[in-house]
Amino acid sequence: MAPINISYLDPKTVTLTGIPGLEHVQFWIGFSFFAVCLMALLGNIILLIIIPTERSLHQPMYIFLAVLAATDLGLCAAIAPKMLAVFWFGSYSMAFDACLAQLFFIHALQGMESGILLAMAFDRYVAICDPLRHTSTLTPSVLSCMIAMVVVRATMLVSLLPILIKRLHLFHSTVIAHSYCEHMAVVKLLAAEDIQINKACGLFVGFTILGFDMIFILISYILIFQAVCRLPQQEARLKAFHTCTAHIFVFLEFYILAFFSFFSHRFGHVVPSTHILLSTTYLLVPPALNPIVYGVKNKVIRKRVTQIFLLIHGSQQ
Repeated sequence: MAPINISYLDPKTVTLTGIPGLEHVQFWIGFSFFAVCLMALLGNIILLIIIPTERSLHQPMYIFLAVLAATDLGLCAAIAPKMLAVFWFGSYSMAFDACLAQLFFIHALQGMESGILLAMAFDRYVAICDPLRHTSTLTPSVLSCMIAMVVVRATMLVSLLPILIKRLHLFHSTVIAHSYCEHMAVVKLLAAEDIQINKACGLFVGFTILGFDMIFILISYILIFQAVCRLPQQEARLKAFHTCTAHIFVFLEFYILAFFSFFSHRFGHVVPSTHILLSTTYLLVPPALNPIVYGVKNKVIRKRVTQIFLLIHGSQQ
């Protein structure tokens, strides 16, 4: 029996390679992701300034949007710094525990974002299907409980992933062919032991959060469309459809890319560089687009954003 290389027992550090096959251009790819992150930071910070200070926006829909903005900021902060350090400065090494911490925050924040999208779909369902009870149903205490449940669910389920990885001690390699620490990338490329429990847990967490939320969002919108189609006036129907347009766009954008990333890692044969580019896009593009999609549709937010930019422009002159 060949001797075991002791350096691969309980490693202290791992190495991120960036984007396999695109190492020669990932320096330039980093600028695209940096621009997306800047858009996400600017847009979500503006939402977090406007929503708490504008009393007309103290409604369930915009409270959920503020939580979504905070989640998106956290997601960018969890991914971008190390990824750009790999692309631009060749900072490939990362402490193993820091890698697991990054893994936890990325997937937990993903789970929270999915839960907030479900809460927003429920808000639209009540607002359109039972408008007279909207205020009495979604009270501040109910909103607080819903947000707390979203956070606790994601935190508890996702914490299983790094805990199960920590039980592994023997590793084939300490090189992760990825630009950040993602669960299946870490499990498949490092572990030399039986990882069936890790794979099963990853599937369980994914379907418990993303699968559960997607099913109930679909049910919500089916019920919404049924209610809208029963409205007698065409103008009322168009207004209701217009109200849901932004939610449907964000919903499709998030879940289509999420499930592509999820299934391609486990069952597909996608080129690694393509998978990493798409999975990174799926994580960073929604935080950049959400403020635009939701903000453009609201007159109060548009007006306040214009005032902010005019104030900045005036101070520079």
